[in-house]
This record gives sequence, structure tokens and C-alpha cells, in this order.
Amino acid sequence: MLSGILFGYLFKKKKITWISRVITLLIWVLLFLLGIDVGSNQAIMSGLHTIGLEALVITVGAVLGSVVGARLLWKWINKDLKEEARQ
Repeated sequence: MLSGILFGYLFKKKKITWISRVITLLIWVLLFLLGIDVGSNQAIMSGLHTIGLEALVITVGAVLGSVVGARLLWKWINKDLKEEARQ
């Protein structure tokens, strides 16, 4: 990570347009390798239905929490903007 920071700092004046494609490719490779590791792990594969249900519950909770939090933040920001407009 530090070498990436150094690389970015040294080349901050240059446009490195190809880096997003490299990042995307590396993410796909990492996900593929993770899939191979999960698929070869018998303990994970035998408990996949339980893990899947837990992951679904966590995902739904995280999404609902994010939506509620964003809604509350939106109301708070708009309330402040309306108060500024009145003054």
C-alpha cells in the first residue's frame, strides 16, 4: 500500500487512465481466487445454507440501516437549508 501511495505521489501530475482497468481486472482475479478457496473448503460448503441465511439477514439489516440513516440525514440537511432560506 505504501508503494502505491508513493507511486501516486510521484506521478500525480500525469494522467494514468489505464489504472482503473487494472484495478477492475485485479478485483476480478481476487474474487475468482476467493471462489476457488471457498469452493475447496469442505466446512464452508457443507454449511453454505446456514452461512447464506446469515449473510442475507446481515445484508438486509445493513441496507435497511443505510436507508434509514440516509433518510434521517436528508431530513436534517433539508431542515437546516429551509431554516437558512427563511433568514
